[in-house]
Amino acid sequence: MRNLLYLPFLTLLILTSCGETAKEEKEAEAEITSEVENEAENSEEDRNTILFFGDSLTAAMGLDPAEGYPAEIKKIIDSLGLNYEVVNAGLSGETTAAGKNRIDWVLNQDVDVFVLALGANDGLRGIPVEETRKNLQEIIDAVREKNPDVQIVLAGMQIPPNMGPEYTTDFREIFPQLAEENDIYLIPFLLEGVAGDPNLNQQDGIHPTAEGYDIVAQNVWEVLEPVVTTK
Repeated sequence: MRNLLYLPFLTLLILTSCGETAKEEKEAEAEITSEVENEAENSEEDRNTILFFGDSLTAAMGLDPAEGYPAEIKKIIDSLGLNYEVVNAGLSGETTAAGKNRIDWVLNQDVDVFVLALGANDGLRGIPVEETRKNLQEIIDAVREKNPDVQIVLAGMQIPPNMGPEYTTDFREIFPQLAEENDIYLIPFLLEGVAGDPNLNQQDGIHPTAEGYDIVAQNVWEVLEPVVTTK
């Protein structure tokens, strides 16, 4: 299957090495904090919130954030007149462990729909599958504890086969298993139709182009639409 033959440059296998310096990461984190706080202050009481929590794929690294898939989802939602605010809490280089550590300050407002799109960096670094699973479960638990009525959407991830067939398969299965165990929504593969296509990815072979993100947004919207239109 073409998705499983997704082989970015070896020098860029780890998304945490995407050129983010410590200073840049702090600045990005500060921007996310500011965005979350602003949404909390400016949103009307009856307005719902969708929060995208992920890594550089969510942050739209290499592009204007307005070209990433959370921004595309916002355009769709606004065009339909749905009563939602969209918050992009993507941070380049994020692993599930790092995400678990920052989830509390991201959840400083009520969240109605939480899109969890982490794990790619874990897989590319060869982090044990059980550790990734545990971290994702703890993030899900934290979100539900803070927002008992939240709807959670989990984005499935896949990694290149050069990590070994057993690890690659076990990693891929984390996401449908967690979705079933927690009764949450699943995007089967976030980069379906994009991964491995040089025409839809930037030069690093990892991050989608603006056209690629249009497809990613449709992958997300296919699962998200019934969540936000029936809530």
